[in-house]
Amino acid sequence: MPEIKRLSTTQPDFDAQLAALTALEAAQDEQVERAVAQILDDVRRRGDAAVLDYTARFDRVQAATVAELEIPRAELEAALQRLPAAQREALEQAAERIRRYHERQRQESWTYTEADGTVLGQQVTPLDRAGLYVPGGKAAYPSSVLMNALPAKVAGVGELIMVVPTPGGERNELVFAAAAICGVDRVYAIGGAQAVGALAYGTETIPQVDKIVGPGNAYVAAAKRRVFGTVGIDMVAGPSEILVLCDGKTDPDWIAMDLFSQAEHDEVAQAILISPDADFLDRVAASIDKLLPGMPRKAVIETSLRNRGALILVRDLDEACEIANRIAPEHLELSVEEPERWAPKIRHAGAIFMGRYTSESLGDYCAGPNHVLPTSRTARFSSPLGVYDFQKRSSLIKVSRAGAETLGRIASTLAYGEGLPAHARSAEYRFQGQ
Repeated sequence: MPEIKRLSTTQPDFDAQLAALTALEAAQDEQVERAVAQILDDVRRRGDAAVLDYTARFDRVQAATVAELEIPRAELEAALQRLPAAQREALEQAAERIRRYHERQRQESWTYTEADGTVLGQQVTPLDRAGLYVPGGKAAYPSSVLMNALPAKVAGVGELIMVVPTPGGERNELVFAAAAICGVDRVYAIGGAQAVGALAYGTETIPQVDKIVGPGNAYVAAAKRRVFGTVGIDMVAGPSEILVLCDGKTDPDWIAMDLFSQAEHDEVAQAILISPDADFLDRVAASIDKLLPGMPRKAVIETSLRNRGALILVRDLDEACEIANRIAPEHLELSVEEPERWAPKIRHAGAIFMGRYTSESLGDYCAGPNHVLPTSRTARFSSPLGVYDFQKRSSLIKVSRAGAETLGRIASTLAYGEGLPAHARSAEYRFQGQ
């Protein structure tokens, strides 16, 4: 069984141990970076031809034109119809919950009028076009389609283009069905850095988008980093994380499985439990040993817990909250008696799961809030993906004749102070002749 780290805030070197535990070497693979740079440059120069070449090379899919790689809407709908009734119903229920939650996030334009008639405000508009990357092949991530596509649709994005690789021609029915439910406008069977390049630069067939969202492998992540600035991106996500704060009164088997739920993602995922109850930490450790042998992804979970997992003993829940804010986790479970009392003490977390019955896994699929969350301590300054990521804000300024003098005098004084006389004169022209 994994030798999961045991830490205590009373240890003199606790701060150093916590820093080492949460540190993640983010050095980029130079070989991946070089390959991605070459692919992106090739797609920018040769467009469709480059996309076809890389699709044949990496995904073993031959096509004469990129248009042949577009999945017809009828095929998406057919995939939805072929799903077993229970699976289709689950997808539709999840989609409805996610849509309903995100409709509350939509921002509206606003203005206000000052005493002299000057009007100031903000105009909110959706992006014209967004691109959604979805992992393909045997990996099935319909939840990723729902979480990325629905906020874009709620925002009113003009066109949503999805790219999904089909290695060896392997097409994922669940992903196609989710695209149908979300009303994705166009779907292309391409993936990898070449798909990111096609979305970012545009080709003869695939139009350039304004923003690219969605998860992918190291090549996709590297490509998104490189095209940022030409287009927007959602975020470059790190490994999955869960931090559980527990008062010691939740079933230890539940907590062990909650830790597994993120540890099973990959070997560098992080699962941490914090509690003021030392006996409870022992019982969770025993539950881990008991439950792990029966897990299909046992090897991945074991490696994750051994390398980056921890059971941390604290003096009280106040101290637990302080440590949680230092860790700034992607997912934070408050498995305590009165979660509403403790939630206001949490400043940094991608999502906060409140109460003993709120497992993190519900947030991954169907609770409603987005599961695209900041990782690697970026919750200190960033937020979950939402409708606001697919909307832009333009400032509105309409200055009245009276306001032109009031504001013009202020502006010209500041402009002269900055040594920019044309700025000053531009403002002065509006009131000197009145």
